[in-house]
Amino acid sequence: MHEPLRVAVIGCGYWGPNLIRNFSTAPGLEVAYACDLDAKRLEDVARKFRVARVTSQLTEVLADPTVHAVAIATPLPTHRHLAEAVLRAGKHLWVEKPLVATVKEAEELAALARERNLRLLVDHTFLYTPAVRKIRELFASGEMGEVMYFDSVRVNLGLFHASDNVLWDLAPHDLSIAQHVLGKLPREVSAFGVRHVEGAPENLAHVSLRYEGNLVAHFHFSWLAPVKVRRMMIGGSRRMVIYDDLEQMEKVKVFDRGVDIRRVQSDVEQRHKALVSYRSGDIWSPHLDGTEALSLAVQDFAASIREGREPLSSAQVGLDVVRVLAAAQSSLEQDGRWCPVSSLRGSTDRAHLPAPSPRMRPSDVRPLPVAP
Repeated sequence: MHEPLRVAVIGCGYWGPNLIRNFSTAPGLEVAYACDLDAKRLEDVARKFRVARVTSQLTEVLADPTVHAVAIATPLPTHRHLAEAVLRAGKHLWVEKPLVATVKEAEELAALARERNLRLLVDHTFLYTPAVRKIRELFASGEMGEVMYFDSVRVNLGLFHASDNVLWDLAPHDLSIAQHVLGKLPREVSAFGVRHVEGAPENLAHVSLRYEGNLVAHFHFSWLAPVKVRRMMIGGSRRMVIYDDLEQMEKVKVFDRGVDIRRVQSDVEQRHKALVSYRSGDIWSPHLDGTEALSLAVQDFAASIREGREPLSSAQVGLDVVRVLAAAQSSLEQDGRWCPVSSLRGSTDRAHLPAPSPRMRPSDVRPLPVAP
C-alpha cells in the first residue's frame, strides 16, 4: 500500500477548486495545502473541500518535506516564477495551460524537470477526454486514412482577459488536440487577429497551420460570438470525423464519405486526367465512456510520479504547444505573415503579451512570495 501523495494547489480562483476537488477524491492522493493571496477564496475552499491546511505563503508549502507535488492554477504571467520555485524545491509539478509565455522559458522548465528527475504535467485536459482519445485511436489505426485537413472553431461570448489575448486563452486546447491526433508539429503558422475593445488584447483570431505534405489546419477563436461553439472537423482520405464537445450524446461522428480521385493518362493527348467519384456511406458514433477528463489527468499525474515515467501531457507536449503559440503570436504582430515554427526553438524573444490591467485584483496577478 503506497503512502498518499500529498499535493498543494496554488491559486484558488476559477480553476483551482476543480483541481482541489479531483485531487481530494482521487485514490492515493490528498490535498495538503490550498494556497492563495485572497483570504475569501481560502475560506470558500476550506468550507467546500477536504484540505489539510490553507495558507497565503508559498514558502510554507515549498518548505514542507511531506508535500510531494504542487499544482499551479494562477494566471499565465506568474507561471514561470512559480514553476521554477516548485521544481527547485524538489516537488513534482502540475501547471495549467499554457505552460509559460515564451519558448525559452518552456525549454528551461522542461530541462530543469529532467535534471531533477521530476514529473511535469501541463494541464491540456482535452487530451484526456474520451472523445479525443477515441479520435486519436481511429486515426492511429489507419482506418480513417491519411489526414488531409483539420478545421476547428472555439468561440463564445466573453470572458475578456486583461493578461492575455484570445490566442493564448483558447488556442492551447485545439493546438494540443491537433498535435495529439496528428502526432507532429506544423512547419509554419499564420495568424490574424483583431481587438474590438480599446486597450484590451485581441478578442478574435484566425490561425492557419501548414504541415509537411498537403496537410493544413485552420482554427477560429473568439470571445465575441453570440453562441458557444466547440467543434472540430478532421478529414481523412478514407473517412472523416466531426467532434462537437457540446453534444451530450454523440460527441464524435464518423462519416464514411469522401472523394476518390484516380488519375489516368491519355495515350493520344499525353496528359493527365482525373476521374472523380464521390463516396456516401454510413454515419456512426462510437461509444465513449463518461469518465471526467480532469479525473483521468489527475490519475495519470499520480501514476507518472509513482512509476517514474512521463505523463501523457508532458513537459514536451507543453513546450511544443508554446512553440506553435509563439509562432502564431509573432505572425499576429506581423498581420498574418507565415512564421516558421522551427526557427523559434531556443528563441530568447518574449511573446508580446499585454501587461496585466490595473483593474485586476492583486491576487490574480501578483506572484506569491518565495524565499530566496
